[in-house]
Amino acid sequence: MSDTSLLSIRNVSNVYKDKKYGLFGRTTKKPVLNNVNLEMRSGEIFGLTGKSGCGKTTLARCILGLIDYEGEILINGQNQTSEVQMIFQDPGSSLNPVKKIGWLLEEPFHIHKLKTPKERIQETDKMLLRVGLDPSYKTRRVHELSGGQKQRVCIARSLILKPRLLIADEAISSLDVSAGAQILNLFMELHKNLGLSILFISHNKDAVEYLCDRIAVMEKGRINS
Repeated sequence: MSDTSLLSIRNVSNVYKDKKYGLFGRTTKKPVLNNVNLEMRSGEIFGLTGKSGCGKTTLARCILGLIDYEGEILINGQNQTSEVQMIFQDPGSSLNPVKKIGWLLEEPFHIHKLKTPKERIQETDKMLLRVGLDPSYKTRRVHELSGGQKQRVCIARSLILKPRLLIADEAISSLDVSAGAQILNLFMELHKNLGLSILFISHNKDAVEYLCDRIAVMEKGRINS
């Protein structure tokens, strides 16, 4: 693990705005994040835990640049989101059910116009093997996979462009105990073999303590420890 700061979150706040309908409807504001500060080092697995509704997912969405916030979020000292990828709670809804797995994994290369067709196939095969799936899975569709296999595909797709930071937001909460444990062990293998930096967000305290190097607890939009 490096002492270099990978993720710096400084005085970040976020307000949810709810517009009431009707002639005299007013916009109400509800604070979600309240002056959050957090430093994550390069090469570590950092755990963020807390009860549902405490602001964990909102913070992840701020890091990805999906929603507005006040304060500063830096990745490797720069204000950028291109080197961050996210694993979501429900792997099935994250994958296009019409497309085959091979197409889903190659799509980021097409979007960014990277690599030759041969190189795309090679990278896809390599990434499937890295997440514990045989390259033959390229010809399957989402409905043919178990929950754990779908999550492995989501992880492979997230890693295909080699991001600096992977955010796993409740990545095992929709899986059964056995599949969830396998995904935790996969994260540990990827961390060890790739030096992957992971922000692991979960309300499952046991999973966070098992996987993570350091842990912060969020409550009512604040970091407590």
